[in-house]
Amino acid sequence: MADIEALLEAVAAGALSVEAATAQLKGIAALRYARLDLDREARTGAPEVIYGAGKPIDALIEIIARMAADQAPLILATRVNAAKARRVLAANPAPGLRYDAEARALYRGGLTARPLGDLLVLSAGTSDAPVAAEAALTARLLGHPVERVEDVGVAGLHRLLDQLPRLRRARAVIVVAGMEGALPSVVAGLIKAPVIAVPTSVGYGAHLGGVTPLLAMLSGCAAGVSVVNIDNGFGAAMVAARMNQRPEPTGADRPSLDASARRASGAH
Repeated sequence: MADIEALLEAVAAGALSVEAATAQLKGIAALRYARLDLDREARTGAPEVIYGAGKPIDALIEIIARMAADQAPLILATRVNAAKARRVLAANPAPGLRYDAEARALYRGGLTARPLGDLLVLSAGTSDAPVAAEAALTARLLGHPVERVEDVGVAGLHRLLDQLPRLRRARAVIVVAGMEGALPSVVAGLIKAPVIAVPTSVGYGAHLGGVTPLLAMLSGCAAGVSVVNIDNGFGAAMVAARMNQRPEPTGADRPSLDASARRASGAH
């Protein structure tokens, strides 16, 4: 209510246009380069995430600064190369902003989740590491405990079998693989947890930039596998986080307000 009153006072004082106030009431911040969705976290559980590839540096700076001004608990910009990240950090649009070079992501803050268990990010080879890192960082920033297991592709199956105890403890497993894309099907045949498969653009010739493992994962014989798009570590983490999120209590399951909370809320 206080925010709405402040908004109306700004309109009355001429400090804010009616159009800008309407956009804010709708949960939209109209910027030069974007229309920022301010209500996404309330609707979906996670705030809007910035896709950094192809965006001008000025656009990244403006969007990040607006999210910081709105006190967003999580700021995340994916697919930001090191040169672009250096220039954004130099502009300091959000105090505390950091860069993860392996995940190619700018970030600040994080969410508090109600996880059911731990997530595991498994990658077939070290060439798949950037996609695996993007998945692991995203899941961690969403408030989920994450482990990583690297270089356990099917070309040396004993490496995967050595990790079976860790795989079987996970609530969900993100499997990142290029080449022929066989690893998710193998993993799904060994564990009870759901598997989110991520094909990568790592491979030779007929690998076709990730199309071959994508089709292999879509046609895999093991049950319990879902597949995201090529190199989409971010998308895999979003799926895993929703699988691992304990539902908020509702109705009779919701804890009752204590006396002081009731007074503060006006409840009787």
